[in-house]
Amino acid sequence: MRKVILIFILFLAVDCFSQNKQILYNFTSVPQSLMTNPGADFKYNWYFGVPLLSGISANVGSSGFSAYDLFADNGVDFNVKLRNAVFSSSRKDRVAINEQIEIFNGGFKIKGEQNDSYISFGMYQEFDMLSYVPKDIAILALDGNSAYLGKVFNLGDLSVKAELLTVFHVGFHKNINEKFILGVRGKIYSSIYNANSTNNSGYIYTIPSTTGVYEQIIYSQLQLNTSGIAQYDDENYEPNVAKDITKRAFLGGNLGLGFDAGFTYYPKKNIQLTASVIDVGFIKHSKEVESLTYKGTYKYEGVIPNFSSGNSAGNGYKEFNDAIPLDTLYADYTTWRPAKFNTSVQYSFDEERPEDCNCLNYDPETIYKSAVGAQLFVMSTPRTPLVAFTTYYRRKLFKALQMKATYTIDSYSYKNIGLGLSSHFGPVNFYILADNLLEYRDVTKANSLSFQLGLNVIFKNNKK
Repeated sequence: MRKVILIFILFLAVDCFSQNKQILYNFTSVPQSLMTNPGADFKYNWYFGVPLLSGISANVGSSGFSAYDLFADNGVDFNVKLRNAVFSSSRKDRVAINEQIEIFNGGFKIKGEQNDSYISFGMYQEFDMLSYVPKDIAILALDGNSAYLGKVFNLGDLSVKAELLTVFHVGFHKNINEKFILGVRGKIYSSIYNANSTNNSGYIYTIPSTTGVYEQIIYSQLQLNTSGIAQYDDENYEPNVAKDITKRAFLGGNLGLGFDAGFTYYPKKNIQLTASVIDVGFIKHSKEVESLTYKGTYKYEGVIPNFSSGNSAGNGYKEFNDAIPLDTLYADYTTWRPAKFNTSVQYSFDEERPEDCNCLNYDPETIYKSAVGAQLFVMSTPRTPLVAFTTYYRRKLFKALQMKATYTIDSYSYKNIGLGLSSHFGPVNFYILADNLLEYRDVTKANSLSFQLGLNVIFKNNKK
Protein backbone atom coordinates (compact mmCIF):
# COMPACT_ATOMS: atom_id res chain seq x y z
CA MET A 1 0.00 0.00 0.00
CA ARG A 2 2.82 2.37 0.82
CA LYS A 3 4.31 1.76 -2.62
CA VAL A 4 1.00 2.58 -4.33
CA ILE A 5 0.70 5.81 -2.34
CA LEU A 6 4.28 6.77 -3.15
CA ILE A 7 3.91 6.11 -6.88
CA PHE A 8 0.76 8.25 -6.83
CA ILE A 9 2.66 11.08 -5.11
CA LEU A 10 5.48 10.92 -7.67
CA PHE A 11 3.13 10.90 -10.63
CA LEU A 12 1.12 13.73 -9.09
CA ALA A 13 4.39 15.61 -9.18
CA VAL A 14 5.06 14.65 -12.79
CA ASP A 15 1.75 16.04 -14.08
CA CYS A 16 2.74 19.62 -13.71
CA PHE A 17 4.27 23.34 -15.61
CA SER A 18 7.01 25.32 -17.28
CA GLN A 19 5.96 28.15 -19.57
CA ASN A 20 9.19 29.37 -21.11
CA LYS A 21 8.58 29.94 -24.82
CA GLN A 22 12.11 30.89 -25.71
CA ILE A 23 11.81 29.93 -29.40
CA LEU A 24 8.61 31.92 -29.91
CA TYR A 25 9.84 34.99 -28.02
CA ASN A 26 10.83 37.75 -30.48
CA PHE A 27 10.30 35.37 -33.45
CA THR A 28 8.17 38.07 -35.07
CA SER A 29 7.44 36.22 -38.32
CA VAL A 30 4.92 34.34 -36.13
CA PRO A 31 1.95 36.51 -34.98
CA GLN A 32 1.76 34.56 -31.68
CA SER A 33 5.04 36.21 -30.64
CA LEU A 34 2.84 39.14 -29.58
CA MET A 35 1.59 36.89 -26.76
CA THR A 36 5.09 36.76 -25.27
CA ASN A 37 5.72 40.50 -25.79
CA PRO A 38 2.84 42.84 -26.68
CA GLY A 39 5.50 45.40 -27.65
CA ALA A 40 7.23 43.15 -30.22
CA ASP A 41 8.32 44.71 -33.52
CA PHE A 42 5.33 43.45 -35.50
CA LYS A 43 4.79 44.83 -39.02
CA TYR A 44 1.77 43.09 -40.61
CA ASN A 45 -1.37 44.88 -41.78
CA TRP A 46 -3.68 42.29 -40.27
CA TYR A 47 -3.89 38.61 -39.51
CA PHE A 48 -6.21 35.98 -38.11
CA GLY A 49 -5.49 32.55 -36.76
CA VAL A 50 -7.31 29.48 -38.03
CA PRO A 51 -9.72 28.73 -35.14
CA LEU A 52 -8.44 25.95 -32.83
CA LEU A 53 -5.37 25.49 -35.08
CA SER A 54 -3.51 28.79 -34.80
CA GLY A 55 -1.72 27.97 -31.56
CA ILE A 56 -1.31 24.52 -29.99
CA SER A 57 1.45 24.14 -27.41
CA ALA A 58 2.56 21.85 -24.60
CA ASN A 59 5.45 21.99 -22.12
CA VAL A 60 6.55 19.16 -19.82
CA GLY A 61 9.48 19.29 -17.40
CA SER A 62 10.98 17.38 -14.48
CA SER A 63 14.11 18.57 -12.71
CA GLY A 64 14.39 15.57 -10.37
CA PHE A 65 13.96 12.37 -12.36
CA SER A 66 12.69 11.07 -15.71
CA ALA A 67 10.34 8.26 -16.70
CA TYR A 68 13.42 6.23 -17.67
CA ASP A 69 14.72 6.39 -14.09
CA LEU A 70 11.61 4.50 -12.94
CA PHE A 71 10.65 2.25 -15.84
CA ALA A 72 13.87 1.44 -17.72
CA ASP A 73 14.12 -2.23 -18.72
CA ASN A 74 17.67 -2.54 -17.38
CA GLY A 75 17.43 -5.42 -14.92
CA VAL A 76 17.34 -3.17 -11.85
CA ASP A 77 14.57 -3.98 -9.37
CA PHE A 78 11.75 -1.44 -9.42
CA ASN A 79 11.95 -0.93 -5.65
CA VAL A 80 15.59 0.10 -6.04
CA LYS A 81 14.75 2.53 -8.85
CA LEU A 82 11.91 3.96 -6.79
CA ARG A 83 14.17 4.57 -3.81
CA ASN A 84 16.86 6.08 -6.03
CA ALA A 85 14.32 8.50 -7.56
CA VAL A 86 13.11 9.58 -4.12
CA PHE A 87 16.51 9.96 -2.47
CA SER A 88 18.17 11.66 -5.46
CA SER A 89 15.53 14.39 -5.53
CA SER A 90 15.14 17.41 -3.25
CA ARG A 91 12.20 19.52 -2.09
CA LYS A 92 13.36 22.16 -4.60
CA ASP A 93 12.82 19.83 -7.56
CA ARG A 94 9.71 20.57 -9.55
CA VAL A 95 7.98 18.82 -12.38
CA ALA A 96 5.48 20.51 -14.65
CA ILE A 97 2.94 20.59 -17.51
CA ASN A 98 1.47 23.56 -19.35
CA GLU A 99 -0.90 23.22 -22.29
CA GLN A 100 -2.53 25.92 -24.42
CA ILE A 101 -4.96 25.92 -27.34
CA GLU A 102 -5.98 29.13 -29.08
CA ILE A 103 -9.72 29.28 -29.70
CA PHE A 104 -9.40 32.35 -31.92
CA ASN A 105 -6.81 35.07 -32.43
CA GLY A 106 -6.44 38.09 -34.68
CA GLY A 107 -5.11 41.59 -35.11
CA PHE A 108 -5.22 44.64 -37.37
CA LYS A 109 -3.61 48.03 -37.88
CA ILE A 110 -5.47 51.17 -36.92
CA LYS A 111 -5.74 53.47 -39.92
CA GLY A 112 -4.03 56.82 -39.53
CA GLU A 113 -1.50 59.13 -41.06
CA GLN A 114 1.45 57.17 -39.76
CA ASN A 115 -0.38 53.83 -39.56
CA ASP A 116 1.66 53.00 -36.45
CA SER A 117 -0.86 51.48 -34.02
CA TYR A 118 -2.11 47.90 -33.80
CA ILE A 119 -4.94 46.07 -32.05
CA SER A 120 -4.79 42.34 -31.28
CA PHE A 121 -7.40 40.16 -29.60
CA GLY A 122 -8.30 36.57 -28.94
CA MET A 123 -9.23 33.75 -26.60
CA TYR A 124 -7.29 30.70 -25.51
CA GLN A 125 -7.72 27.73 -23.20
CA GLU A 126 -4.92 26.84 -20.80
CA PHE A 127 -4.13 24.06 -18.35
CA ASP A 128 -1.42 24.50 -15.69
CA MET A 129 -0.19 22.10 -13.08
CA LEU A 130 2.84 22.59 -10.86
CA SER A 131 4.12 20.42 -8.04
CA TYR A 132 7.29 20.25 -6.03
CA VAL A 133 8.60 16.80 -5.14
CA PRO A 134 7.34 16.11 -1.58
CA LYS A 135 10.54 14.32 -0.56
CA ASP A 136 9.98 13.99 3.18
CA ILE A 137 6.42 12.73 2.68
CA ALA A 138 7.67 10.24 0.06
CA ILE A 139 10.36 8.90 2.44
CA LEU A 140 7.76 8.54 5.18
CA ALA A 141 5.45 6.63 2.82
CA LEU A 142 8.32 4.41 1.67
CA ASP A 143 10.15 3.62 4.92
CA GLY A 144 7.98 4.83 7.77
CA ASN A 145 9.71 6.63 10.62
CA SER A 146 11.19 3.76 12.67
CA ALA A 147 14.63 4.26 11.11
CA TYR A 148 14.48 8.05 11.39
CA LEU A 149 14.22 8.76 15.12
CA GLY A 150 14.93 12.43 15.68
CA LYS A 151 14.35 13.39 12.02
CA VAL A 152 11.81 16.14 11.40
CA PHE A 153 9.65 15.27 8.39
CA ASN A 154 8.54 18.53 6.79
CA LEU A 155 4.87 18.52 5.79
CA GLY A 156 5.51 21.83 4.01
CA ASP A 157 7.12 19.78 1.22
CA LEU A 158 3.59 19.30 -0.11
CA SER A 159 3.05 22.07 -2.66
CA VAL A 160 0.82 21.53 -5.69
CA LYS A 161 -1.44 23.69 -7.86
CA ALA A 162 -3.55 22.95 -10.93
CA GLU A 163 -5.99 24.98 -12.99
CA LEU A 164 -8.04 24.76 -16.19
CA LEU A 165 -9.12 28.17 -17.49
CA THR A 166 -9.84 30.31 -20.51
CA VAL A 167 -8.40 33.76 -21.19
CA PHE A 168 -9.96 36.60 -23.20
CA HIS A 169 -7.50 39.32 -24.19
CA VAL A 170 -7.18 42.61 -26.08
CA GLY A 171 -3.82 44.23 -26.81
CA PHE A 172 -2.69 47.66 -28.02
CA HIS A 173 0.65 48.12 -29.80
CA LYS A 174 2.13 51.56 -30.60
CA ASN A 175 5.24 52.72 -32.44
CA ILE A 176 6.16 55.68 -30.25
CA ASN A 177 8.95 56.67 -32.64
CA GLU A 178 11.42 54.99 -34.99
CA LYS A 179 13.36 53.51 -32.08
CA PHE A 180 10.75 52.66 -29.46
CA ILE A 181 7.69 50.36 -29.59
CA LEU A 182 5.35 49.91 -26.63
CA GLY A 183 2.57 47.39 -26.09
CA VAL A 184 0.04 46.45 -23.40
CA ARG A 185 -2.57 43.70 -23.16
CA GLY A 186 -5.56 43.36 -20.85
CA LYS A 187 -6.87 39.93 -19.86
CA ILE A 188 -10.02 38.45 -18.34
CA TYR A 189 -9.50 35.02 -16.79
CA SER A 190 -12.38 32.56 -16.46
CA SER A 191 -11.39 29.66 -14.21
CA ILE A 192 -13.12 26.36 -14.96
CA TYR A 193 -11.49 24.15 -12.31
CA ASN A 194 -8.90 25.04 -9.69
CA ALA A 195 -7.10 23.09 -6.97
CA ASN A 196 -4.15 24.38 -5.00
CA SER A 197 -2.33 23.50 -1.83
CA THR A 198 0.77 25.69 -1.63
CA ASN A 199 0.96 27.37 1.76
CA ASN A 200 1.34 24.25 3.87
CA SER A 201 3.46 23.81 6.96
CA GLY A 202 3.93 21.29 9.74
CA TYR A 203 6.12 18.41 10.80
CA ILE A 204 6.22 14.86 12.12
CA TYR A 205 8.99 13.65 14.39
CA THR A 206 9.58 10.72 16.70
CA ILE A 207 12.12 10.56 19.55
CA PRO A 208 12.83 8.21 22.49
CA SER A 209 10.59 9.09 25.43
CA THR A 210 11.53 9.44 29.09
CA THR A 211 8.16 8.03 30.19
CA GLY A 212 7.58 5.45 27.44
CA VAL A 213 9.40 4.04 24.44
CA TYR A 214 8.51 6.68 21.88
CA GLU A 215 7.30 10.25 21.83
CA GLN A 216 5.71 11.32 18.56
CA ILE A 217 4.47 14.80 17.69
CA ILE A 218 2.47 15.72 14.60
CA TYR A 219 1.91 19.40 13.89
CA SER A 220 -0.18 19.98 10.77
CA GLN A 221 -1.22 23.11 8.89
CA LEU A 222 -2.41 21.56 5.63
CA GLN A 223 -5.09 23.06 3.38
CA LEU A 224 -6.42 22.23 -0.07
CA ASN A 225 -8.51 24.90 -1.83
CA THR A 226 -10.75 23.93 -4.74
CA SER A 227 -13.28 25.64 -6.99
CA GLY A 228 -15.58 24.20 -9.64
CA ILE A 229 -15.24 20.68 -8.22
CA ALA A 230 -17.45 20.51 -5.10
CA GLN A 231 -20.71 19.90 -6.96
CA TYR A 232 -19.44 16.55 -8.26
CA ASP A 233 -19.54 15.24 -4.65
CA ASP A 234 -23.27 15.92 -4.46
CA GLU A 235 -25.18 12.67 -4.92
CA ASN A 236 -28.18 14.61 -6.24
CA TYR A 237 -26.15 16.32 -8.96
CA GLU A 238 -26.17 14.74 -12.39
CA PRO A 239 -22.75 15.63 -13.85
CA ASN A 240 -22.49 17.05 -17.34
CA VAL A 241 -18.80 17.88 -17.62
CA ALA A 242 -18.92 19.12 -21.22
CA LYS A 243 -21.77 21.53 -20.41
CA ASP A 244 -20.01 22.74 -17.25
CA ILE A 245 -16.74 23.39 -19.07
CA THR A 246 -18.46 25.22 -21.93
CA LYS A 247 -20.46 27.44 -19.60
CA ARG A 248 -17.48 28.36 -17.43
CA ALA A 249 -15.16 28.84 -20.41
CA PHE A 250 -17.27 31.73 -21.72
CA LEU A 251 -17.05 33.93 -18.62
CA GLY A 252 -19.27 31.70 -16.50
CA GLY A 253 -16.48 30.58 -14.16
CA ASN A 254 -14.58 32.30 -11.39
CA LEU A 255 -13.29 35.53 -12.94
CA GLY A 256 -10.07 37.48 -12.65
CA LEU A 257 -8.10 40.27 -14.29
CA GLY A 258 -4.54 40.56 -15.54
CA PHE A 259 -2.26 42.37 -17.93
CA ASP A 260 0.85 42.01 -20.09
CA ALA A 261 3.24 44.80 -21.03
CA GLY A 262 6.38 45.01 -23.14
CA PHE A 263 8.60 47.11 -25.36
CA THR A 264 11.18 46.97 -28.11
CA TYR A 265 13.96 49.57 -28.33
CA TYR A 266 16.60 50.11 -31.03
CA PRO A 267 19.63 52.08 -29.74
CA LYS A 268 21.07 51.42 -33.23
CA LYS A 269 19.46 50.07 -36.39
CA ASN A 270 20.95 46.60 -35.91
CA ILE A 271 20.86 46.42 -32.11
CA GLN A 272 17.60 45.57 -30.40
CA LEU A 273 16.58 45.46 -26.71
CA THR A 274 13.27 43.97 -25.56
CA ALA A 275 11.49 43.19 -22.30
CA SER A 276 8.05 42.03 -21.25
CA VAL A 277 6.00 41.00 -18.22
CA ILE A 278 3.25 38.45 -18.86
CA ASP A 279 0.27 37.32 -16.77
CA VAL A 280 0.42 39.79 -13.92
CA GLY A 281 -3.01 39.00 -12.57
CA PHE A 282 -5.30 37.18 -10.17
CA ILE A 283 -8.50 35.13 -10.03
CA LYS A 284 -11.12 35.53 -7.32
CA HIS A 285 -12.69 32.15 -6.49
CA SER A 286 -16.23 32.50 -5.11
CA LYS A 287 -18.29 29.92 -7.05
CA GLU A 288 -18.37 26.24 -6.07
CA VAL A 289 -15.54 26.74 -3.56
CA GLU A 290 -14.56 24.09 -1.04
CA SER A 291 -11.47 23.89 1.16
CA LEU A 292 -10.29 20.85 3.10
CA THR A 293 -8.03 21.38 6.11
CA TYR A 294 -5.96 19.22 8.44
CA LYS A 295 -4.91 21.61 11.19
CA GLY A 296 -3.87 20.90 14.74
CA THR A 297 -1.26 19.25 17.00
CA TYR A 298 -1.19 15.64 18.15
CA LYS A 299 1.20 14.19 20.72
CA TYR A 300 1.60 10.53 21.56
CA GLU A 301 3.78 8.68 24.07
CA GLY A 302 3.85 4.90 24.21
CA VAL A 303 5.27 1.61 23.06
CA ILE A 304 3.33 1.14 19.83
CA PRO A 305 1.88 3.57 17.31
CA ASN A 306 -1.71 4.55 17.98
CA PHE A 307 -2.92 3.25 14.60
CA SER A 308 -1.79 -0.38 14.90
CA SER A 309 -4.27 -3.22 15.27
CA GLY A 310 -5.93 -3.87 18.61
CA ASN A 311 -8.45 -2.18 20.84
CA SER A 312 -6.17 0.82 21.34
CA ALA A 313 -6.26 1.58 17.63
CA GLY A 314 -9.83 2.87 17.65
CA ASN A 315 -9.19 5.14 20.62
CA GLY A 316 -5.93 6.36 19.10
CA TYR A 317 -7.55 7.12 15.78
CA LYS A 318 -10.32 9.06 17.53
CA GLU A 319 -7.75 11.01 19.55
CA PHE A 320 -5.90 11.85 16.34
CA ASN A 321 -9.08 12.99 14.60
CA ASP A 322 -10.03 15.13 17.56
CA ALA A 323 -6.57 16.74 17.64
CA ILE A 324 -6.18 17.18 13.86
CA PRO A 325 -9.71 17.10 12.41
CA LEU A 326 -10.60 17.08 8.73
CA ASP A 327 -12.64 20.27 8.28
CA THR A 328 -14.48 21.54 5.22
CA LEU A 329 -14.68 25.30 4.63
CA TYR A 330 -16.58 27.29 2.02
CA ALA A 331 -14.75 30.62 2.07
CA ASP A 332 -13.72 32.62 -1.01
CA TYR A 333 -10.03 32.66 -1.90
CA THR A 334 -7.74 34.34 -4.42
CA THR A 335 -5.02 32.83 -6.60
CA TRP A 336 -2.31 34.65 -8.53
CA ARG A 337 -1.29 33.71 -12.04
CA PRO A 338 2.36 32.65 -12.54
CA ALA A 339 3.92 35.92 -13.70
CA LYS A 340 6.63 35.74 -16.36
CA PHE A 341 9.43 38.17 -17.20
CA ASN A 342 11.38 38.15 -20.47
CA THR A 343 14.22 40.33 -21.69
CA SER A 344 16.56 40.01 -24.65
CA VAL A 345 19.33 41.69 -26.59
CA GLN A 346 19.83 41.07 -30.31
CA TYR A 347 22.49 41.97 -32.89
CA SER A 348 21.38 41.83 -36.53
CA PHE A 349 23.62 41.59 -39.60
CA ASP A 350 23.66 40.59 -43.27
CA GLU A 351 21.53 43.44 -44.65
CA GLU A 352 18.99 42.49 -47.29
CA ARG A 353 18.04 44.71 -50.26
CA PRO A 354 15.88 43.73 -53.25
CA GLU A 355 17.84 43.12 -56.44
CA ASP A 356 15.35 45.23 -58.41
CA CYS A 357 15.43 48.09 -55.92
CA ASN A 358 13.93 51.35 -57.21
CA CYS A 359 15.94 53.72 -55.03
CA LEU A 360 13.48 56.59 -55.48
CA ASN A 361 10.61 54.57 -53.98
CA TYR A 362 12.55 52.12 -51.82
CA ASP A 363 11.34 51.81 -48.24
CA PRO A 364 14.28 53.02 -46.14
CA GLU A 365 13.56 50.43 -43.42
CA THR A 366 16.57 48.14 -43.16
CA ILE A 367 15.94 44.39 -43.19
CA TYR A 368 18.55 41.91 -41.98
CA LYS A 369 18.76 38.25 -42.94
CA SER A 370 20.53 37.11 -39.78
CA ALA A 371 20.59 37.87 -36.06
CA VAL A 372 22.15 36.52 -32.88
CA GLY A 373 20.91 37.23 -29.40
CA ALA A 374 20.40 36.24 -25.78
CA GLN A 375 17.25 36.03 -23.68
CA LEU A 376 16.56 35.79 -19.94
CA PHE A 377 13.31 34.24 -18.66
CA VAL A 378 12.04 34.32 -15.05
CA MET A 379 8.74 32.89 -13.79
CA SER A 380 7.23 33.13 -10.33
CA THR A 381 6.47 29.88 -8.47
CA PRO A 382 5.31 29.16 -4.91
CA ARG A 383 8.98 28.86 -3.89
CA THR A 384 12.08 29.94 -5.81
CA PRO A 385 11.58 31.51 -9.27
CA LEU A 386 12.18 29.42 -12.37
CA VAL A 387 15.05 30.95 -14.37
CA ALA A 388 16.25 30.13 -17.90
CA PHE A 389 18.93 31.66 -20.12
CA THR A 390 18.85 31.26 -23.90
CA THR A 391 21.18 32.16 -26.73
CA TYR A 392 19.86 32.03 -30.27
CA TYR A 393 20.58 32.43 -33.97
CA ARG A 394 17.86 33.59 -36.34
CA ARG A 395 18.11 33.38 -40.14
CA LYS A 396 15.93 34.14 -43.14
CA LEU A 397 16.66 31.06 -45.24
CA PHE A 398 14.42 31.92 -48.17
CA LYS A 399 11.82 34.56 -48.92
CA ALA A 400 9.14 32.24 -47.55
CA LEU A 401 11.04 30.50 -44.74
CA GLN A 402 12.65 31.73 -41.51
CA MET A 403 14.51 29.74 -38.88
CA LYS A 404 15.44 30.25 -35.23
CA ALA A 405 17.84 27.93 -33.38
CA THR A 406 18.22 28.15 -29.59
CA TYR A 407 20.39 26.82 -26.77
CA THR A 408 18.84 27.03 -23.30
CA ILE A 409 20.14 26.44 -19.78
CA ASP A 410 17.60 25.98 -17.00
CA SER A 411 16.89 23.80 -13.96
CA TYR A 412 15.72 20.96 -16.22
CA SER A 413 18.62 20.65 -18.64
CA TYR A 414 22.03 22.02 -19.65
CA LYS A 415 21.80 20.68 -23.22
CA ASN A 416 18.49 22.05 -24.47
CA ILE A 417 18.76 22.73 -28.20
CA GLY A 418 15.63 24.00 -29.93
CA LEU A 419 14.56 24.85 -33.47
CA GLY A 420 11.71 26.89 -34.89
CA LEU A 421 10.56 27.19 -38.52
CA SER A 422 8.09 29.74 -39.87
CA SER A 423 6.89 29.53 -43.48
CA HIS A 424 4.86 31.98 -45.56
CA PHE A 425 3.19 30.73 -48.73
CA GLY A 426 1.08 33.59 -49.97
CA PRO A 427 -0.95 34.78 -46.98
CA VAL A 428 -0.74 31.40 -45.20
CA ASN A 429 1.70 31.13 -42.30
CA PHE A 430 2.56 27.75 -40.79
CA TYR A 431 5.01 27.46 -37.93
CA ILE A 432 6.41 24.66 -35.79
CA LEU A 433 8.71 25.04 -32.77
CA ALA A 434 10.30 22.36 -30.59
CA ASP A 435 13.08 22.22 -28.01
CA ASN A 436 15.27 19.54 -26.39
CA LEU A 437 15.76 17.98 -29.81
CA LEU A 438 18.62 15.78 -28.58
CA GLU A 439 16.20 13.99 -26.25
CA TYR A 440 13.89 12.84 -29.04
CA ARG A 441 16.15 9.84 -29.56
CA ASP A 442 14.57 8.50 -26.34
CA VAL A 443 11.92 10.80 -24.86
CA THR A 444 11.69 8.68 -21.69
CA LYS A 445 15.11 10.05 -20.68
CA ALA A 446 14.12 13.68 -21.28
CA ASN A 447 13.80 16.04 -18.32
CA SER A 448 11.82 18.54 -20.39
CA LEU A 449 10.08 18.73 -23.76
CA SER A 450 7.99 21.38 -25.46
CA PHE A 451 6.47 22.03 -28.86
CA GLN A 452 4.21 24.58 -30.49
CA LEU A 453 2.60 24.75 -33.91
CA GLY A 454 -0.07 26.77 -35.64
CA LEU A 455 -1.66 28.06 -38.81
CA ASN A 456 -2.40 31.74 -39.55
CA VAL A 457 -3.48 33.94 -42.43
CA ILE A 458 -1.33 37.09 -42.68
CA PHE A 459 -1.52 40.15 -44.90
CA LYS A 460 1.75 42.06 -44.92
CA ASN A 461 2.55 45.71 -45.57
CA ASN A 462 2.48 46.76 -49.20
CA LYS A 463 5.68 48.35 -50.40
CA LYS A 464 5.18 51.38 -52.58
